[in-house]
Amino acid sequence: MTRHSPKAAPSGARNEPPLDAVDRTIVNALQGGFPLGERPYRDVAEGLGLAEDTLIERLKSLLERGVLSRFGPMYHAEKMGGGLTLAALSVDDDDFARIAVLVNAHPEVAHNYRRDHAFNMWFVIATERPGDIARVIAAIEAETGLDVLNVPKEEEYFIGLRFEA
Repeated sequence: MTRHSPKAAPSGARNEPPLDAVDRTIVNALQGGFPLGERPYRDVAEGLGLAEDTLIERLKSLLERGVLSRFGPMYHAEKMGGGLTLAALSVDDDDFARIAVLVNAHPEVAHNYRRDHAFNMWFVIATERPGDIARVIAAIEAETGLDVLNVPKEEEYFIGLRFEA
């Protein structure tokens, strides 16, 4: 079983933060895109039958509660001259929350999730320069005392990944 554990969810607990039906609708709807325009939040809110302020407040709440780790555009770091890699750690369950906080403190860590596997913490590292990947991995290893499994991309496939809330 794989469960997305947003970057900002340092609890490491396997319990999902509570989502009501409106939150679920927002999370599910915004994974498919975000309009470009003068009032994109208003445009999205209208499509969901919400007020613009309500949508913005709900998004803030989802971020503050750690349900969402970030809300913003995704960039192709490598096409912009940066580095990108998938990394993993094997973390004791009892220490998962503490290690998640250390890993997530790095601004280069785009997201972090828990898996039921020997390597149970997986995260993406995106850097401004390809050479910075090694620096971030070395820092995480020094801070956590754990060896980082670096799984750099060999080939890219677009599968339209979505997480149903």
